[in-house]
Amino acid sequence: MNHTAAPCAHPPLGREPRERHAPPLDAEERTLRWWVALAFFLASAALWWPQPAHAARIKELSSVAGVRPNQLSGYGLVVGLDGSGDQSTAVPFTTQSLTSMLQQLGVTVPPGTNLQPRNVAAVMVTATLPPYALPGQAVDVNVSSIGNAKSLRGGTLISTPLKGVDGQIYALAQGNVVIGGAGAAAGGSKVVINQLSSGRVPAGATVERAVPNDALQGDVLQLALNASDYQAASAVARAINQAKGAGTAVAVDARLVRVSLPAPAEQRVAFLADIEDLQVQLAKPAAKVILNARTGSVVLNEAVTLGACAVAHGNLSVTISTTPSVSQPGPLSGGRTVVTEQSDIAISAGNKAMIEMPAGVRLSEVVKALNAMGATPQDLLVILQAMKSAGALLAELEVI
Repeated sequence: MNHTAAPCAHPPLGREPRERHAPPLDAEERTLRWWVALAFFLASAALWWPQPAHAARIKELSSVAGVRPNQLSGYGLVVGLDGSGDQSTAVPFTTQSLTSMLQQLGVTVPPGTNLQPRNVAAVMVTATLPPYALPGQAVDVNVSSIGNAKSLRGGTLISTPLKGVDGQIYALAQGNVVIGGAGAAAGGSKVVINQLSSGRVPAGATVERAVPNDALQGDVLQLALNASDYQAASAVARAINQAKGAGTAVAVDARLVRVSLPAPAEQRVAFLADIEDLQVQLAKPAAKVILNARTGSVVLNEAVTLGACAVAHGNLSVTISTTPSVSQPGPLSGGRTVVTEQSDIAISAGNKAMIEMPAGVRLSEVVKALNAMGATPQDLLVILQAMKSAGALLAELEVI
């Protein structure tokens, strides 16, 4: 009987298997693989490498104490309106102001004259006088109607003195009012875009009096931080001392840094310019959550974390539908048609699952989870306040 030998799965004894070698890599492929390995190493190192502190200039962190703008205001008239001014019957002071202005210009209005101009509007004029402003410089002014004028478009502001809180005149405003809105009305319909009762006069005021400022006249300059922070005050003083010498700056408290000025007066402006351009390394800010109850806005910083807690939120949904029903009387019955309404009220409770939050989780992850539950911004306000009351929200909660 002949038997056919089965093929061998292994090589015969005494013979070594032949090794297969991959073709050698060329120079371009070796370089590409080296760059890929380097990029992977850098991406992995970025996950555990300590991140540098946030840096900011002293100019963005503080301001010179005493160097501040001043608010100016005045009362004036806008003329040249196309019938959209104040109604004299409802706003009598517009007519009184117009009569007084005409008398100053030498025009006498007979007593008892009932003026009813429709192209004049009484306005309040406000402006901000910047620090170190000198006589002759121009500043922008804002014009706002205080009567019942429909629009200030196309009007001209008459010469109006602008006074400070001390009652002194510091600027004089006059010019054409620029309105950013638009409106149209026809056939009882009206469309208004933006605000028509307020406008702006670019470079409409001329400075008449300068406000003295002696911030650079003494031997010591004070820097006021924009926010109270002991770490920031210490960092600002340390940066100044490293650049200008030890003892130049001293942090007085969490908001004030005292800086010694150089003796020559002509070097103080350049000295202050160098200080404002210094970089300061800032630490992570305190954890804080800002809630706006009017708009439902929630703003949080990167330092906000949570303690271990569980969250469940359910809503009651009330639906009211009204269907009108008409009752028609029969012919010659002497009745009348009556329209009634049939209301259907349905109340449903939304069941939400409870979410368990481990300790140390970021608030951004909590917000994502609550959004997945279907929580609205108003619901989020309530949930965050409840977390704060339970001691699970490790941050300062501020409601504005």
